[in-house]
Amino acid sequence: MQEFDHIQSLWQSHTVEVKLSSDEMLAQAKKEVNSMRNRSILNMAGMAISFLAVASLWLFFDFQSWTTYAGIAVVLIAIAASTVMLYKGHRLIANNDFTTHPNEFLTRLKAYQLSRASLHDKMYWIYAAALSLGTALYLIEILTYMDLWAQVLIVVFTLLWMIFCSTLVRKAVIKRDKERISLLIEKFERLANQFKEQ
Repeated sequence: MQEFDHIQSLWQSHTVEVKLSSDEMLAQAKKEVNSMRNRSILNMAGMAISFLAVASLWLFFDFQSWTTYAGIAVVLIAIAASTVMLYKGHRLIANNDFTTHPNEFLTRLKAYQLSRASLHDKMYWIYAAALSLGTALYLIEILTYMDLWAQVLIVVFTLLWMIFCSTLVRKAVIKRDKERISLLIEKFERLANQFKEQ
């Protein structure tokens, strides 16, 4: 039994360091960076489509109350500001060839990580507050045309949807985003260390 314990302790203390070649690591990093770039472009495209959809309300419907137009304007400003923040983050990783300057790209990647953290922390709550205000102003006129049960249902659904997005969805997105960027930064740091050793 003692021999088994000794062998088990030797086995557990034995660690195998997996060394990837710099080419393999670079290929993995390139794939992940391209994935981040594409996701960033899709986010901006989604925001642009949202902007156009909300703006079409202003253009194609004749509302009677100024609050409806004010609500639409607040939502449009929130979407535009968020899109600008997404574009600034996208520029940090999009226009850089990390194969020629890995340390420079690592610096930009860390700046992108800070940009994303700022977007998730500060800007999200400003965006959520603006959307809430805009939606409330928009619904003042719209709800007057509906029955009481429909008014209550729409208000409750809107509140529950905002709470759901602000808690569960937001936390999952932040966690996944932080893990992905941290892993990529770690890979580039290892890659930079491998280049120094060679």
